[in-house]
Amino acid sequence: MCGIIAARVSDDASPYLLDGLERLEYRGYDSAGIAVRTASGRTETIRSVSRVGDLRTLVAARSGDALTGIGIGHTRWATHGAVREANAHPHADCGGRVSVVHNGIVENADELRATLERQGHVFRSDVDSEVIAHLVERALAVDPDLMLAVQIATAQLEGSWAIVVLDARDGRMVVAADRSPLVVARSARGDFVASDIGAIAEWCETFVALRDGDVVELSEAWTWSSGGVTVPVPFPTPSPFAAAALDLGDHPDHMAKEIEEQPAVVSSILERVARRAVDGSMWIGLGLPGFHRLAVVACGTSLNAGHVIATALRGIGGVPTDIVVASEADQVVLGPGTLVVAISQSGETADVLRALDRFDDRHPVLALTNNLHSSLARRADAVLDCHAGPEVGVAATKTFTAQVVVGVAAMISAMVASGRIGTARAAALVAELSELPARVEHAAPVAADRIPLLVANVRKASGFLFLGRGQGLAYAAEGALKLKELSYRWAEAYPAGELKHGPLALVDEGTPVVVVDHGEHRMQANIAEVRARGGFVITIGGEGSDIPALAGRATGGLTWGASTAPWGPLEAVVPLQMLARELALQLGCDVDKPRNLAKSVTVE
Repeated sequence: MCGIIAARVSDDASPYLLDGLERLEYRGYDSAGIAVRTASGRTETIRSVSRVGDLRTLVAARSGDALTGIGIGHTRWATHGAVREANAHPHADCGGRVSVVHNGIVENADELRATLERQGHVFRSDVDSEVIAHLVERALAVDPDLMLAVQIATAQLEGSWAIVVLDARDGRMVVAADRSPLVVARSARGDFVASDIGAIAEWCETFVALRDGDVVELSEAWTWSSGGVTVPVPFPTPSPFAAAALDLGDHPDHMAKEIEEQPAVVSSILERVARRAVDGSMWIGLGLPGFHRLAVVACGTSLNAGHVIATALRGIGGVPTDIVVASEADQVVLGPGTLVVAISQSGETADVLRALDRFDDRHPVLALTNNLHSSLARRADAVLDCHAGPEVGVAATKTFTAQVVVGVAAMISAMVASGRIGTARAAALVAELSELPARVEHAAPVAADRIPLLVANVRKASGFLFLGRGQGLAYAAEGALKLKELSYRWAEAYPAGELKHGPLALVDEGTPVVVVDHGEHRMQANIAEVRARGGFVITIGGEGSDIPALAGRATGGLTWGASTAPWGPLEAVVPLQMLARELALQLGCDVDKPRNLAKSVTVE
């Protein structure tokens, strides 16, 4: 959660900070602020409890000293303290010399705050982050070296942090990270810091990701320390994408753009992995031992993708699986021979990382992430890249699809490598995967034609049920999650057979019930049960459905209809995403930035 940006450039830093914050706003948008060193050697701080666009207006309206090229910025997702200007970052020390932006949670903030207050420090906010500014201030009173002061301050912290500290007196800037993402970069324009390389990709072609315990001073020559020991500056990594990939183009919002990108994403993934899935080399190249059981560890949308992958593995190879909600991993017991597949779009999901800390090292970890430079990627024994490209919309769309395709391909490859299936069976499965780009592309216009009118009939409903069976159940769960995230309406997913065991009591005249109908023969009886109670049924299925996204013909005469693939009807996710988006739009909600949520969940 939260986004950090910092710049050391030759001209005014504020345009860079504001542009970077707009690209980081998906990480949190409860408030935003910048602090820039002025020509007179002080820091000017401007904060807003609205969006970055309003902050830009405040900056444009300012007057006074000229701003220099040294500044820091932050967009907040509230954890400690209410959403008010005093709690917005950047935070300062007592004298206004030190300014700090911080992502993460300082778990011992209350104890540190009490000690600092007894020593005369005055706090202006309710947030844990402010203690860092006062810790640095206290250290500077003993030794004027800012880098040493930051090392002393972070040594007292418990929890997680990515911080940038700015000294107004001399313009020095020091960054530090531990269990929270932060990258630094240098280009012809200057030095930049960000939570996400996408925020600074327009200006920087390479970057270096901080590892846990790193403290770095950005100056003419960077000074890099790791665990308190000075080390050479790591070799930079090329940026994985261009800033243009973040532009909306002709699309009304990022979610619409990212839904539309799914066929191309799936096609690109299959070009990379199809052959290697068939011959087992995709799995062999990971260097992992064989396994007799699979445990998926994830949260939210990634957990739903993990359900699909696990279901496919059981169907393909008969391998038993466990689904672990990462935030509830404390009591989980993993059996011998278990492979842990940890799934996180950002690779920084705190609940997933903490879950892995609780597991025995005897269980190898395979990370499935869209960020090869993330904490999860460094923690895992092997990594699979989702190859989804940057995703700005807070509600995941194309990353879900990418996780499913990459994960299923890896499981097919593992089954070949272990001898559980032959290459002929694998080739048939990959041939089915190869139909997915066309299936997903077909689903979008069908859904776009039907959904607006269907949504108009249910927009006043206070709650929704989503039903699925077998391989369709995980997609029903993902549809319910999307609708909750975007429209703020209650939505629950159930196995359709569970209706008569309780949830049917929720169905009344007009209750919307969304059904993922991929041809499971018992589903029609469940639909009849709902209609008999007056429920408003919306079916996503083959020909004759309300949204016939699973029907049609591909070139070459391939008939579509009931999905019998072990991974189920992946194309059903498109109308489910579009349904949630359309309802949100008709209700006047922001589909890219739903309330109370953020993209990269770096706190537990």
